[in-house]
Amino acid sequence: VQLQASGGGLVEAGDGLRLSCANSGRYGFYAVGWFRQAPGKEREFVAAITWRNGKKYYTEDVKGRFTISRDAAKNTAYLQMNSLKNEDTAIYYCATTLRQIFGPSGSDLYDTWGQGTQVTVSS
Repeated sequence: VQLQASGGGLVEAGDGLRLSCANSGRYGFYAVGWFRQAPGKEREFVAAITWRNGKKYYTEDVKGRFTISRDAAKNTAYLQMNSLKNEDTAIYYCATTLRQIFGPSGSDLYDTWGQGTQVTVSS
């Protein structure tokens, strides 16, 4: 079972990036979530999408700027990030959960994690 997050990089404020979370070997999960952790801060929820019906949840900070999606045929989830800000700088992780979620959730509800991809936004 492996989640592979990719797509991070160094961008300027206002730019966009698309993160990918490729899933190999994990099936039957309820949702995929994206989390991020900035230096000196706790890991925080960013967005999630339920795999079967595509219901989406976002933290307030990213609403209107980030879009989560999934491609079931490729078993891959995406996080399109637009209008990036300095405060979006963090390591971004994707994770899956077998539990039903009904909104933004803590990381403790997710049981399988990818290795993270660094996103750095410079001003």
